[in-house]
Amino acid sequence: MKKAFVLDTNVLLHDPNAIFRFEDNDVVLPITIIEELDRFKKQPQETGRNARQVSRTLDDLRAQGQLTKGIALPKGGMLRVALCDRITLKELPPELEGDQADNAILAVALELKNQCQCPVALVSKDTNLRIKADVLGLAAEDYSTDKVDFEELYTGMTEVVVSSETISQLFQTGQTSLTEKTWPNQAVTLVDSLKPSHTALALAGEQSGEVVPLPKFPHNGISRVRARNREQKFAFELLMQDDISLVTLVGKAGTGKTLLAIAAGLHKVADEKGYSRLLIARPIVPMGRDLGYLPGDIDEKLTPWMQPLYDNFDLIFGTQEAAAQPPHWRRGHEELIEQGLLQIEPLTYIRGRTIPRQFLIVDEAQNLTPHEVKTILTRAGEDTKVVLTGDPEQIDNPYVDAASNGLTYVVERFKTEPIAGHITLYQGERSDLAERAAALL
Repeated sequence: MKKAFVLDTNVLLHDPNAIFRFEDNDVVLPITIIEELDRFKKQPQETGRNARQVSRTLDDLRAQGQLTKGIALPKGGMLRVALCDRITLKELPPELEGDQADNAILAVALELKNQCQCPVALVSKDTNLRIKADVLGLAAEDYSTDKVDFEELYTGMTEVVVSSETISQLFQTGQTSLTEKTWPNQAVTLVDSLKPSHTALALAGEQSGEVVPLPKFPHNGISRVRARNREQKFAFELLMQDDISLVTLVGKAGTGKTLLAIAAGLHKVADEKGYSRLLIARPIVPMGRDLGYLPGDIDEKLTPWMQPLYDNFDLIFGTQEAAAQPPHWRRGHEELIEQGLLQIEPLTYIRGRTIPRQFLIVDEAQNLTPHEVKTILTRAGEDTKVVLTGDPEQIDNPYVDAASNGLTYVVERFKTEPIAGHITLYQGERSDLAERAAALL
């Protein structure tokens, strides 16, 4: 049965093509959305770009007819811009007088429900607006087109119980076959059926069931960083393989996501010369308001956001005690920047570029929308490796959540691709205090 969906502004700011995602159902945009898009369009971040794209799309559709009467969409539905009925607006509870934009959207949805013979639903990424709609008797739902089930998110790892002969074959011949299904580059732990303490670490090949043993890493580790657990060993292997162009690392604070990525990137760039530069970027969520008020030049303004990266470099180079060094002493990452081997910058500066033969790390990728991640991945030039790290349970971007952020979206979409690999890190290694705090608090 055909339905009518009333969209909130934040849905369009999250996905500028949302009006085309509702199959053959009708899409209704309250007129107040146009006003809000006009307010957002001057912002320099993704929100502003999406607002401008939606405005251009509506302007193109306007050439096909009057928006208030309805314009046919490619999949059979109709798009319509609805005016707010003043009478319906006045009938809203007095407690809702504060937010005029939300009230206008609710009024349009209520009027449509009273007039339309088909089911009507309000679609919004604003939790409180969905609650208000439910109180008023309106069906309300989140925009879930690009959502994944976070509880069932692909971990990148699996355990398989096998015979001791299978484990022996793995090391004797350098490969073995399993009856269980595996994804490309999936981390596999083989467990001896007769002696469970006897295990072997392997990595799945492109063909399902084919696995090869995990190689032994140097005793001193990679860039002086040694894997402390099984998950980190798997992560290092994905990071070190040049034919794996995309690596995603998910995990809570202290599991080593960023440290492992930086250590591998330094080794690949400075030691193996496999890439021309290590490029590290972080999204600066509050950049539009807060950055300009900080003192100093651009480097000094960015320091609060980039300091976690500097901390990782200090740990790798053993330069944590900067104050104890002589005046002429320079930190390790500063020398790499001078040599052109390292570049650290906000994610905003990467847009519009082509990035060839570089080891690109995008930290805090859980704060990106699926569209933003797509923009980043399409910047990758020939022989570039991209590493996305983040914790979907620590999101600062109000337009995404654990199920709809770009990081988890990429994990699910790329799990079948031979050029991609993923590991979810569970065990914290920062310190006993950090691990207990993450578990108890």
